Amino acid sequence: MYIGIDCGTQGTKAIVVDSVQKKVIGVGYAAHDLIEQSNGRREQHPNWWLDAFNQALSMALKQAQTSPHFSPRLVKGIGISGQQHGLVLLDEDDQPLYNAKLWCDTETADENAALIERLGGEEKAFHQLGIMCQTGYTASKLCWFRQHYPALFGRIRKIMLPHDYLNYWLTGNFGTEFGDASGTGYFDVVKRQWNPTVFSQIAPELNMEEVLPTLLSAETKLGMIKPDIAAQFGFNEYVVVSTGGGDNMMGAIGTGNIREGIATMSIGTSGTLYAYTHKPLQDLPPMIANFCSSNNGWLPLICVMNMTSSNKQVMNLLNIDVAEFNHLAQQAPIGSEGVMILPFFNGERVPPLPNEKARILGLDSSNFTQANLCRAMMESATFTLRYGLDLFRQAGLATSQIRLIGGGAKSVLWRQIIADVMNTEVVCLLEDEAAALGGAIQAMWTNGEGELDMLCEAFVHLDPDSRCFPHQENVESYEGIYQRYLAYLHSLH
Repeated sequence: MYIGIDCGTQGTKAIVVDSVQKKVIGVGYAAHDLIEQSNGRREQHPNWWLDAFNQALSMALKQAQTSPHFSPRLVKGIGISGQQHGLVLLDEDDQPLYNAKLWCDTETADENAALIERLGGEEKAFHQLGIMCQTGYTASKLCWFRQHYPALFGRIRKIMLPHDYLNYWLTGNFGTEFGDASGTGYFDVVKRQWNPTVFSQIAPELNMEEVLPTLLSAETKLGMIKPDIAAQFGFNEYVVVSTGGGDNMMGAIGTGNIREGIATMSIGTSGTLYAYTHKPLQDLPPMIANFCSSNNGWLPLICVMNMTSSNKQVMNLLNIDVAEFNHLAQQAPIGSEGVMILPFFNGERVPPLPNEKARILGLDSSNFTQANLCRAMMESATFTLRYGLDLFRQAGLATSQIRLIGGGAKSVLWRQIIADVMNTEVVCLLEDEAAALGGAIQAMWTNGEGELDMLCEAFVHLDPDSRCFPHQENVESYEGIYQRYLAYLHSLH
């Protein structure tokens, strides 16, 4: 038995996987609160994640108890997936000094711009790291904290990412792996090491070797679960904790995206698109983050910050649920009769518009309907991801299939819109929780249950009923609408 945990923005998911039956036998979920302000602040307290971990895992174990021959003492390993980029700061007593600023926090846009300037501009910054620092990465959060809380800054003893924090709580070992470290903004993604020159620009008062976690390759055992936590859940004392990784890296493993030619698209609170490469790509556009993967390769990725979170804005406005939102969107035609939305409620990372606001465009007295608003939101969010896919194609990353994950992938209409806008086959997975599954698979790999490609083949299954192929007439219609979307974007610049 293996456990996968995914600590996301909205909540923590836990799954129990039977490695003999090769299936998930228990699932649990617990929601997180969110601190948010109109200035771009998005924060959570790290202890909320611990509470959610306990609730979600207890729920998953209770469900697994209904499976024949299950016992908590049969659990052999745990793998943690966590939302990327979040900043967790601990003091000398391992207590958080401040809330964790999250990946979607754009309050630090000015600090990010100032950091890039101190590093000599975008080109020199990119050369030092192999990646462009973006608002939302950990580096600008650390700069922000140093500026606003100088007294607390000097008390920092450990700097962590969300999944590192959960790993540290589970094992007491202070480590991280290359994939999640790639999104900090002070990690060299080509050499796979912390960059002391960049870190000294961010935190000159701190000793990098003391406050940053030890770097580990993806198949490494981080450690064993602490005895008190093992006793709490009824585990034996030899439960292995793998290195884990960022949610996108674990989602890649959980969708079988460990070889070239496959792309994973996540439609959750945010949207991501990523594809595996066995070596770092050269001359990538700066908006593509050339992250390391959590299987010792690379995972070029683009992230957009407004996906299902944008749909939720319309649902709140109209006081409707997801089912009604999808029903209304289905009633509107392709193009939403000219209504278009720039869905930048949280600013945007790709394209780089951290301080931009959302806009509804093209309204007139005949097209201002609930149905058009719902479909326009769905289409416009898709266009933002298409913008990222175009960057991939320009960089020579060919994709024959897009594997969809996240809550938005459950919408049949949205799947078809994506296939038509991207002009590519799309398919979902039989297992919904790809990032948590990726964590469990990585734990099996770490614990010697087999090679990663064999484990992915055994545990990752496509859903044949979910396949959508592009309809050529729709592809042509959307191409013109997408060009209009690009024109709106250019007008912002």
